[in-house]
Amino acid sequence: ELFGSVEPLLPSLREDGVAVWVLGSGPYPAGVVALQELLDAASEELEPEDVWEPEDMNDTCLYIFTSGTTGLPKAARVSHLKSIMCLSFYELVGASSRDVVYLALPLYHMAGSLLGIVGCLGIGATCVLKEKFSASQFWDDCRAEGVTVFQYIGELCRYLVNQPQ
Repeated sequence: ELFGSVEPLLPSLREDGVAVWVLGSGPYPAGVVALQELLDAASEELEPEDVWEPEDMNDTCLYIFTSGTTGLPKAARVSHLKSIMCLSFYELVGASSRDVVYLALPLYHMAGSLLGIVGCLGIGATCVLKEKFSASQFWDDCRAEGVTVFQYIGELCRYLVNQPQ
């Protein structure tokens, strides 16, 4: 649904060697990889480990975007090792598969996607995704969904404390 925002940048992205992958119905311009078509055509058989296993766990697994607190937002490299370490994030803080985790952080940020989503996968917990944080709706959301864990960064707790009782 956000492809229209990227489409005007396609020529410069191609010049920089950036591949654009899209999940959704097309059609898309030449050079854009339509993932849904590839998923539909994919085999159910697993590939041998040597095809998908990284040669070095410190190699780049993915890129995330920084929040820009030390300048403009930019892509940051995340290794395979760091990605796997995120699987145990919630376990490190005492959460378990019985927990329901409330996540209102952006998924393009490491705290939302890797620590939040991947962390829930790591312990088998339920993840409640909120599209946008709302201090006024927070407690009602938590009660309605049976939330037991809330992941936050920045000033989210200050916003909650400043809400009427």
